[in-house]
Amino acid sequence: MERAVRSVHGVVEVTLLLSSRKASIAYDPAKTSPDLIRRAVEVAGYAIESTENESQSVSPLAGFSRRIITFFGIVFGAVLFVAVIGEWLGLFESLTKRVPWPFWLVFVVVGGWPVLSEVVRAGLRRRVTSHTLMTVGMLAAMAVGEWAAAVIVVFFMRVGEFVESFTAEQARRAVKNLTAMAPQTARVERDGTEIEVPVADVRVGETILVRPGEKIPVDGVVVSGQATVDQATITGESIPVEAGPGTKVFAATIASLGSLRVRAQKVGEDTTFGRVVKLVEEAEANRGDVQRFADRFSGYYLPVVMSVALFTYILSRNPLATAAVLVVVCSCSFALATPLAMIASIGAGARRGLLIKGGKYLEALNRADVLLLDKTGTLTLGRPEVTEIIPFTGFSSDEVLALAASAERYSEHPLACAVRDAAKVRNLPFGDPEDFESVPGIGVRAWVNDRLVAVGSRRIILESDSLSSLPDLEAQGKTTLYVVCDGKPAGVLAAADTLRPEVPAAITEMRRLGMQRIELLTGDNKRTAASVAEGLGLYYRANLLPEDKIAIVKEYQTKGHVVVMVGDGVNDAPALAQADVGIAMGAAGSDISIEAAHVALMREDWTLVPELFRIARRTMGVVRLNLVFTACYNVAGLSLAASGLLPLTLAAALQSLPDLGILANSSRLLRVRGNCAFVEKGR
Repeated sequence: MERAVRSVHGVVEVTLLLSSRKASIAYDPAKTSPDLIRRAVEVAGYAIESTENESQSVSPLAGFSRRIITFFGIVFGAVLFVAVIGEWLGLFESLTKRVPWPFWLVFVVVGGWPVLSEVVRAGLRRRVTSHTLMTVGMLAAMAVGEWAAAVIVVFFMRVGEFVESFTAEQARRAVKNLTAMAPQTARVERDGTEIEVPVADVRVGETILVRPGEKIPVDGVVVSGQATVDQATITGESIPVEAGPGTKVFAATIASLGSLRVRAQKVGEDTTFGRVVKLVEEAEANRGDVQRFADRFSGYYLPVVMSVALFTYILSRNPLATAAVLVVVCSCSFALATPLAMIASIGAGARRGLLIKGGKYLEALNRADVLLLDKTGTLTLGRPEVTEIIPFTGFSSDEVLALAASAERYSEHPLACAVRDAAKVRNLPFGDPEDFESVPGIGVRAWVNDRLVAVGSRRIILESDSLSSLPDLEAQGKTTLYVVCDGKPAGVLAAADTLRPEVPAAITEMRRLGMQRIELLTGDNKRTAASVAEGLGLYYRANLLPEDKIAIVKEYQTKGHVVVMVGDGVNDAPALAQADVGIAMGAAGSDISIEAAHVALMREDWTLVPELFRIARRTMGVVRLNLVFTACYNVAGLSLAASGLLPLTLAAALQSLPDLGILANSSRLLRVRGNCAFVEKGR
């Protein structure tokens, strides 16, 4: 298909996307047109189908299960057994003598016409396909009077065609299942009435009504209502979230235990779910070295087989052995060995909240030996939290925190938010401050219950003996807030951007997976960086600008390392793009993160990072096994056929086995494994 389209004058580039049955074509509109490309596709023996209502179409193979493949295997085995036993006992020979040859010819032409017509079209374009080889083998059998063998070859040509389409359909299933999650209609408020329209007709800014159990059709913000929303289709997280006014919700997620009114912000392909589906469909275009090698090899393989068949006939003068050589080969298995595994992993990963943009990144993850980490928002939660409360004489911890929270009630500073959140956790009452005053660079002052309370830096407190015994909190990378009540030091609060609870176990797991060097890169000061890095046993570099991080990535790449960078996808976008694999944390709803990174983790969960590396290793293991199995099978088959030890009928029967083997092996990757929770959430 790619060769046919590429041959059109004006076509610059074409990539066939097996998983979505689409082609990505770049062309010069001054030199060609879509009609000319369409004609080239039709001449190649294919048709361009409309994508309208594509997501609603259900494939008859969508319900693929172990029972179906087991049943198919039994039927396939039974036919194979009959063919082999019949050949061995000479049953086909006696049957051939009783049936006139015109009847056999009718069977061959009628049964094999779909394949034969394709071979004729390919021959007119001077192209050779795997079906061309089998057709030549069938003609050779007919030429020497082996009509039964020719019929069996036709039968297994059709079986092989079915197996190939069956195998490709299984690869597409991962993407189709993802696409099927998208809602098709939306309930919209227009002119004071509620109407149901196709999702494509929803406009940004309209209000959408979502009833219990329905899928949310757009990305938007809840205007009113309350519901529990299952966001597994976006984040892969099985635990639902509570949504109320002001909560951001995503298309294809499910509302339950309540109803919502949602103001649409993004619709259709612009939604987070739409972008995920589009990127997963196009991920196959990012082919890795292994797949490019397999594609090139399959292009050279057929001429090699033709040469082997020619030498077989020259040396043995045995037309049946020559035909067996042509029939037994399975060149399609080389082309399917890599994309089948890649598509399976990418589709299964997307359902878990892992958006992988192509097989080349799975290959790079498998070879990676350097892991670079951003700190704020990546290793840490990205927001300060109160970690310690040190009361002075005459005050309790709760009293110090309540006074500070009351004084900071109207402050918008991130540290003020941390103080208020800490007070809420302890269920401490907030006083209503009067004469609130913010002093830049120092802190805030306010009257709280007739007491003058000041909260801020050390400058608000006079030298006091009570300060001499304080631990050096700033050396631990923490920010200190001093609380003064009526001119008397009341206590000290320490706040810090806390580490995500699952990070330590995830870092340990990355070392166990063989990561040679893990390094922290941060724009924070050296003291703060050290406090985080030393606790995790990491190398670190501090006071870095975005361009410094890019330089560090290039430094490792120059030395021959394969570099993976993990960041939040915003400030780290340049470094993520420079790395061999850039991983963005918490990319759900973030266009910048999804675009900047090669892999996007749709939720902020560090357990996904080692799981991503395990997926890459499993995938490449399956790819290697597929290629080794295919190579060994074809070498053995060619050798036995060329030596005359493999009968033509058995060669035809065995031709489809590599596809089945690759399907069975790659299907293991379609199973979504449970996420390894290294720590209990919230602890």
